[in-house]
Amino acid sequence: MNIQWYPGHMTKTRRQIEADLKYVDIVAEIVDARIPAASRNPDIDAICAGKPRLIVLNRADQADPAQNRAWSAFFRRQGCGVMETDAKTGKGVKQFSITVNEALKEQIARWREKGQVGRPVRAMVVGVPNVGKSTFINKVARKKSAKTSDRPGVTRGKQWVNVDSTLDLLDTPGILWPKFEDETTGMLLAFTGAVKDDVMDVETLGCHFMALLGDRYPAALSAYKLAEVPRREEEENDVAYGYRLLELCAQKRGMRISGGELDTERMARVLLDEYRGGKLGRFTLEVPQDVGV
Repeated sequence: MNIQWYPGHMTKTRRQIEADLKYVDIVAEIVDARIPAASRNPDIDAICAGKPRLIVLNRADQADPAQNRAWSAFFRRQGCGVMETDAKTGKGVKQFSITVNEALKEQIARWREKGQVGRPVRAMVVGVPNVGKSTFINKVARKKSAKTSDRPGVTRGKQWVNVDSTLDLLDTPGILWPKFEDETTGMLLAFTGAVKDDVMDVETLGCHFMALLGDRYPAALSAYKLAEVPRREEEENDVAYGYRLLELCAQKRGMRISGGELDTERMARVLLDEYRGGKLGRFTLEVPQDVGV
């Protein structure tokens, strides 16, 4: 798989971020706690080099709590501030201002020495599409000030959001890298909906995700009333194993098309929708060891 998904506005966004860095004091990067490495654009590190960084592990409520702690420790070792949130419900969001001020405490002290008392902190919010940036900003600002949508790429132009007298946020459109050369990264982003479902066949995507669940999180498949999750046969690849599981789950759900054939495409869509909706339980699809750290 070699997903190419880099609309023209992505190039514009990168240039915009580079130009606006001089106006902000800290960069807050929203990542999906279920895929903390895959949901980071490696370009962001290069673009934002030299700026204090804060990693927001969003959707932490859908991820494995133990892995949330492991990833938080990893990012802190990289010199970043870290916080866990569930932007949808607002859990953890109230800590944002406190965490930002902690990350910038030395800078804020220098402002005070120069007599710049009351100067608001300006934070740029970045991240790949569909990790919950706009929802996060709305919760921080306690008002509906940024556009939200389940569709990737909804936020377009530059948006300044005033939180209070001490904090201003700069919302930016989601930015992906030009292509996913690592198949695993592209697949993980597709699982969580960070890239549009039409970039690859949904049934194939469902097979890969089913195989991952069968290998690592078989308990999650209890939602499909399987008495026992069959193990992967030695010669089975992801697609073959995943398709076998899709068929079993479709059979349990009574999903058939005309002629009685199992509707595995519909089952794949249901699987991905229920996963993205948090209905299959809390689990993290990658751990620090997966990315060689």
